[in-house]
Amino acid sequence: MVKESGGLEWRINVSDGTSKVLVSESTSQSRVCRGLMRFFSKISDFFRKAWSMGVNEPKKTMHCVKVGMALTLVSLFYYMRPLYEGVGGNAMWAVMTVVVVFEYTVGATLSKCVNRAIGTFLAGALGVGVHWIASQSGEKFEPIILQCSVFLLAAAATFSRFIPSIKARFDYGAMIFILTFSLVSVSGYRVEKLFELAHNRLSTIAIGTSICILTSMLIYPVWAGTELHNLVKNNMEKLSDSLEGCLAEYFKDADSGDCNKKMQGYKCALNSKATEEAMANFARWEPAHGSFNLGHPWKEYIKVGALIRSCAYCIETLNGSISSDTKFRELIFFVQTLQVPDFLKKHFRKFCIRLSANSSAVLKELATSIGTMTRSSKVEFLVEEMRSSVQELQNVLESLSKQPIQSTAPKNEGGTAEGNSSPIVVTLVQIVPLVTVSSLLMEIAARTEKIADAVNVLAEKAEFRSEKDEKPKKGQNPKAVDRNSGESEEDKTMMTLQKV
Repeated sequence: MVKESGGLEWRINVSDGTSKVLVSESTSQSRVCRGLMRFFSKISDFFRKAWSMGVNEPKKTMHCVKVGMALTLVSLFYYMRPLYEGVGGNAMWAVMTVVVVFEYTVGATLSKCVNRAIGTFLAGALGVGVHWIASQSGEKFEPIILQCSVFLLAAAATFSRFIPSIKARFDYGAMIFILTFSLVSVSGYRVEKLFELAHNRLSTIAIGTSICILTSMLIYPVWAGTELHNLVKNNMEKLSDSLEGCLAEYFKDADSGDCNKKMQGYKCALNSKATEEAMANFARWEPAHGSFNLGHPWKEYIKVGALIRSCAYCIETLNGSISSDTKFRELIFFVQTLQVPDFLKKHFRKFCIRLSANSSAVLKELATSIGTMTRSSKVEFLVEEMRSSVQELQNVLESLSKQPIQSTAPKNEGGTAEGNSSPIVVTLVQIVPLVTVSSLLMEIAARTEKIADAVNVLAEKAEFRSEKDEKPKKGQNPKAVDRNSGESEEDKTMMTLQKV
């Protein structure tokens, strides 16, 4: 053992006279310290993220509290002797029911509770009936009848889970039916004990589901219908922001950081299909709440969401086209002949920005209409403005194909050309990116119009209230009020896009 300045160093003398140095004591201690520091750092990061999520999403935190409260209430049937004597050892089934059926939203909880109750009741009734028939057939045919019933009913219930309408709403009930019927049929109880077993199972499930429903609906309820309503509205607003961000990025009208942040909003709409369908399914189980009646047309939200995703795919293509065009121009910056001429880009700029502003204004107005559940009087005017913008941009594209595009050098104050005044001929390769962006904008406008039609259908079926008419000033035409209000919305969007 040799002592050095850094700590202790261990050597082993070998038979041939040499020595080997082992790992020093200070090195092993430092490794252990670094490992412990990394371990505690990961733990602290985990708790920091958990705390941040709990603060930012209080609904999820409250859901955890409700689950703990429901389990505490149902456990009283097991801990308190009077309640335990009434239910017996089957109180554990009530605890298991709470753990299995308690979900985040009220609709999901109701769906699972009803499915579990119906599946258990039907399976128990059929199990008792099959056992009685089998017992009347004699000992020879009793196992054959029981096995055939298990095969037929389990196969039929499993096949029903592949049917879309049943899978969407009763998939969990079919699974509980298979489980309960198999347990009742395979068990060797007599018919009298089967009645007692079925009674205990139904009573404990009724206790568990009742506690779940009351806790979910009375304590800070999270309605699936409200979540779906807000999701569709937010996706529409993010779609509008993404459209503005794409055009601002292409024409360099805003800060690149803000543009990139806006451009990513459409991805939320692309990834929300499964969530929208699940929420619409759960919302149909919920009672009337807030502004939503019992027969609220939740299926129309799915249609609107599908059209929003269709428009989002088009914006994704536009974003990819703009990004690829920007990277391509940066890659071959030295090849001037393959870039879109500045004069042509400036010429198309006002038409593209106007169309983008009108489409964005339509989407924002539709999002406001859905959020407030009112029929907006501005939507029709904004859609007409969007159509006229499409027609203007289409006329510019047609003129581009009918005559050669050329530009001369700018003139000075005396009216003479500066430098070479020969015309600059634009090639097809140079205008392809600009034509692609223009075509995608017109396609986005067409899909936006479809979204407006779908929202109108939703407003009719959901009976959105009419927007209160503003009293026009003395001597002013009411139609002029609507026109001015629509133009102010468009001008507001145009000012957002034209920040240079």
